[in-house]
This record gives sequence, structure tokens and C-alpha cells, in this order.
Amino acid sequence: MIGEGGLLTALSEVRYAISQDSPDYVIVGEGRVLNFEMVERAHRLIAAGAGLLSTNSDTSCPTDNGPRPGCGAIVSLLEAATGRKAYHVGKPNPFMMRAARKRMGLRTDEVIMIGDTMDTDIRGATDLGFESILVLTGSSTPETLQDYPFAPSRVVDSIAELVPGRSAAVS
Repeated sequence: MIGEGGLLTALSEVRYAISQDSPDYVIVGEGRVLNFEMVERAHRLIAAGAGLLSTNSDTSCPTDNGPRPGCGAIVSLLEAATGRKAYHVGKPNPFMMRAARKRMGLRTDEVIMIGDTMDTDIRGATDLGFESILVLTGSSTPETLQDYPFAPSRVVDSIAELVPGRSAAVS
């Protein structure tokens, strides 16, 4: 597993056993604790037959200090090194998003996906017919919206705009 405590906790809660020697899968999540020893170990395990799973395909993540490489960037490194493709279990995976909708007991027309990334948040919502709101706090900008064959239902500068009584959306 490459990731932080949240991923380890989630795996433990669903009773996944963590093996350092012969795992069925190498699972990659978000985190800042990555080092090259972890990448080497993951590479060897994948080359020996372990599958490659990721929590999401976001290649970068916004932070207060600027962007940092995301889960998708780490996975891309392992894919290039091993020649194996990852299965992304998180957004925009339709299975995950549909399962979440069903778990909440909602119909498709009752779901609104709020996110800051066109490639994952908005794409996942669009693929499943969900309404979507793009918040311009991530990697997407008004200028990059034209680069995609899909569009959010609404675009806002800040999530604060979704609170009643706040200013109107950008578009």
C-alpha cells in the first residue's frame, strides 16, 4: 500500500489484510509520505504478479502551497515502469459512484456532484447523468472548460457560493 493513514484505516475496516511479501494488489492512494523505496517495492510486487489498484486518477492535487503530484501521477510512474495498467476504483469510476448513490438511497436525478476537477469529479458525474457543480479551486479554470467534450451543470468560484444568500455563480 502506498498512501497515508486514512487508506490503511479504510482497508482495515473492510478487513483487508496488508501483506508486504506477496500481496494480491498494490494499492495506491493519496499521500505525501512517498519515497523511492516504496516505488521500488511496488514495482517489484507488480512485476511478480500483484495487480495495481488506485483510489483515484487525479494527477495533481491543489494545496495551500500550490499543486503537488496526486495519486494518478504515482500510478502513471508504476504503469510506465511495469507495463501494467491500474484499475482506478475511485472517481470517475462509474461502479463506485453508482454504488455510493445507491447506498444513499438516491435516484440519479437527486444527485449533485460537487468537485474541483474536470477529469474526475465532473467526468464521473456526467458519465452517470448526475448534475455537477465545478468549483474553481482546483486545477480547472474557465479557460480549460472548452478542452473537454462534457461540461458541468454549473461553475462557481467558491463553494461558499452554494450557501444560500451568497453571490451568483460564474456561469
